[in-house]
Amino acid sequence: MSNNVYLVDDDEAVRSALTLLLETVGLDVRSFASPEVFLNQAAGLVPGCLILDIRMPAISGLKLQEKLNDRGISWPTVVISGHGDIEACRRAFRNGAIDFLSKPVDEQDLIDAIQKGHLELEAQQQISAERAEALALVKHLSVREQEVLEMIAKGLTTKQIAEALSLSPRTVESHRAAIAAKAGTSSAAELTRYWLDARAGQ
Repeated sequence: MSNNVYLVDDDEAVRSALTLLLETVGLDVRSFASPEVFLNQAAGLVPGCLILDIRMPAISGLKLQEKLNDRGISWPTVVISGHGDIEACRRAFRNGAIDFLSKPVDEQDLIDAIQKGHLELEAQQQISAERAEALALVKHLSVREQEVLEMIAKGLTTKQIAEALSLSPRTVESHRAAIAAKAGTSSAAELTRYWLDARAGQ
């Protein structure tokens, strides 16, 4: 499981205190004094849990969330704020935040939120790996095999697929056997999952 944490806060004292706290529990923390600095480096960073201050000059934590989402970076995010701003809290959750903590941050609440974020990140990475595997499988199928797989995923029988593609049932069964050999399964449910994961991974 990842133990990377990225802390973005313009308050040096907060950055120092939180970095020290999180490093004592074994987390690998990198801190950034501004959203601009983080954005410039984000593409080269290993996925991790983000901790964002909500109120920063130029770019707020909420705006940073939106910019990251625009770039396809959807890492678990904990938003911290010194202000009890309910609307900001709502926006943070709409943007994908997993928790919203008020300053001064309770140490255990923050650690719990980060652990939750890392579990979510692990789940995201598992889904991405499954989609990449499925996409690679589908790309190794012939065009006709892809057509047959799509129809299997739609719940069509061999006879219905044969009629739809103007093929004999025996030919369809031959394609199904080839697909099963490449996928390592003849289960219609598993083949449907491969098709859906491949579509999602495109």
